[in-house]
This record gives sequence, C-alpha cells and structure tokens, in this order.
Amino acid sequence: MPSVVALIPARAGSERVPGKNIRPLAGHPLIAYAIATARQAGIFDRVVCSTDSGKIAEVAQRYGADVPFLRPTELATATSPDIEWIAHTLAELGEHYDLFAIVRATNPFRGPDAFLRGLRQLVATPEADSIRAVERVKQHPGKMWIVEGKTMRPLLDQSHLDVAWHAGQYQALPEIYTQNSALEIAWTRVVSQTGTREGKVVAPFFTEGYEGFNIDDEEDWERAHHLLDTGIATLPDVARPYPGRS
Repeated sequence: MPSVVALIPARAGSERVPGKNIRPLAGHPLIAYAIATARQAGIFDRVVCSTDSGKIAEVAQRYGADVPFLRPTELATATSPDIEWIAHTLAELGEHYDLFAIVRATNPFRGPDAFLRGLRQLVATPEADSIRAVERVKQHPGKMWIVEGKTMRPLLDQSHLDVAWHAGQYQALPEIYTQNSALEIAWTRVVSQTGTREGKVVAPFFTEGYEGFNIDDEEDWERAHHLLDTGIATLPDVARPYPGRS
C-alpha cells in the first residue's frame, strides 16, 4: 500500500461553536475522536494535527497526534482555504507521503472503517486524483427556486422536460449528491500539480449511517448528544493517553 499521512485540522477560531475542537463530548474533547479514528484505521504512517493553538496542540499530543509545528495565523482565519494549510503542512513535514487524508474533528460518528474503505476505493480507482465523501441530497436542486421581485423561476432550467422536476415526485428525480466532511483522501502530487486539494478527477465515497454527520453549530452539538443518549450513533473508542507516536 502507498504511504499515507492523516491531517487533522483544528484551528482555534471557531465562531459558531467556540472552542469546538477541544469541547468535551461524552467525556473527551471532540478532537480525540478524530485522532482515535486515524490511529485505529491502521492505514496511516503518521497522524498530524495542524493547529494555530498551543492549547489545542497540547490536547492533540495527549491523545496521540503529532504536532511538529504550529500553523501560521494567516493560514488559520475563517476564510483561509484548506489548500493553504495543506500545502504548508506537507512542505514542512520533511517527509514524503504518497497520499494525505483530511480527518476532521467535526465528524465524530465517522469511525476508522470509513478511511479503510475510502483508501481501498481510491487505490482501486487509478483514474481518480482523490476521493471525497458524499451523500444523497434531501433538498433537491430540481425543486429550488430563484426569487426575482414578485415572481420566481426554477434554479435549474427544466424547459426541456415533459414533467418539470419541481412538479414531480422525489423518487423520479435524478440522483444528486452533496459533499460532506467525513472523508477526503488525495494523492499528494495533486497539491503541487493542480494547486488544489482534490485534483481534477474525484471519486465519490458514499457515507453510511451517521458518518457524514457534521457539528457546525450549537444545534448540531445538541443533536450529537441526543444521538449518543439514545444509542442511535456511537463514537470511536478513545484510550487516554495513547502511548508513543503513530
């Protein structure tokens, strides 16, 4: 198998959920589950946390991640594109890896099996530069509208259809998928060759169950607690602290 590095992004400036990455969930900081997921996947040669915060770095190291340096503050703003910190991290690691995976802390119910499945799928799809998690949309764009003054028109042109999508049943609509943040794996060459994190050809990774559940605001946080309290979703096992390094 090719060499793979896990990259766990955890900037300090979360606005909608302050301190999100190290906020406790079921007894451990949120980032602990991302680290446990990466370590238990058994496919990563190194598990690295990219953060601009010394406090987050300390927590990440305690749970078994490598934090060889802090991310520059200019690469950790609310509008900083991912490609900037990814390129910086890969360049500063001092070691070459064939692939990198983004393991976001905000998807606590995505376990190690997802990355094992994703890596196998990407390696078996040589035409793809990367693989990204997606799920079927619930709000179909065929039923979306653009409001123009006192009237509106469909977001998507449907004049060529016998029955417009907005007038049909969901089951009759073409399958459309939206990305979620559960998983991204890419060949490291795409960063230097295309200046992007995904390259030009992307393979779909279909998430299962609550793998794609993302904590983005306080309502998501409360729902995560509900899913755990009712046993609907489960978290990766966390041992604290992990001995040694990945």
